[in-house]
Amino acid sequence: MLSQWFPNVDWGKMWEATVETLYMTGISTVATFILGIILGLLLFLTSRGNLWQNSFAYSCISAVVNIFRSIPFIILIVLLIPFTKFLLGTMIGENAALPALIIGSSPFYARMVEIGLREIDKGVIEAARSMGAKTSTLIWKVLIPESLPALVSGITVTAISLVGFTAMAGVIGAGGLGNLAYLEGFQRSRFDVTLMATIVVLIIVFIIQFIGDIITTKIDKR
Repeated sequence: MLSQWFPNVDWGKMWEATVETLYMTGISTVATFILGIILGLLLFLTSRGNLWQNSFAYSCISAVVNIFRSIPFIILIVLLIPFTKFLLGTMIGENAALPALIIGSSPFYARMVEIGLREIDKGVIEAARSMGAKTSTLIWKVLIPESLPALVSGITVTAISLVGFTAMAGVIGAGGLGNLAYLEGFQRSRFDVTLMATIVVLIIVFIIQFIGDIITTKIDKR
């Protein structure tokens, strides 16, 4: 049945492209989660009324986040070509897409982390500070646990965006389903290949959203 509807699809190549997309999405999501939380914490802690209040530091971090968050991803890939070549020696392949994916998505997630932290009840933070909690204790015992549902929800949205970013990166040679859909589908006028690649991308997105929703529901104590 599938061979009748998708006669031009090479299932071996489709599986390989799917694995490449999952690899790029997985690595960049983990890196974005870590960097985004660090940036988000810095934004929150240096903002007015918080532990490290420093308007200059906040303005600098905020400016960097806003700049990289505002650059369209396809342009960011091009801008980072020299950096990617210096770092990896090539701009072709799934690993070459990782710097742009991480740099492009971390600022976006950092803002979501900051928003999640701002939603924490101020009384909880003040209570911890009045008891003499160290900064590390405040971060690990109060800020992150209290904002965890928002952090998970945010990284779910970010991971879904990253799937789309990998497709764009694939068009310029990064591999994955985007590369397959463009080279094997669009350029060779094989609509069924492009359609199948799109279906696989949608399945990946639905799975990510499903897993994210389950985790958020389990950890949300409100």
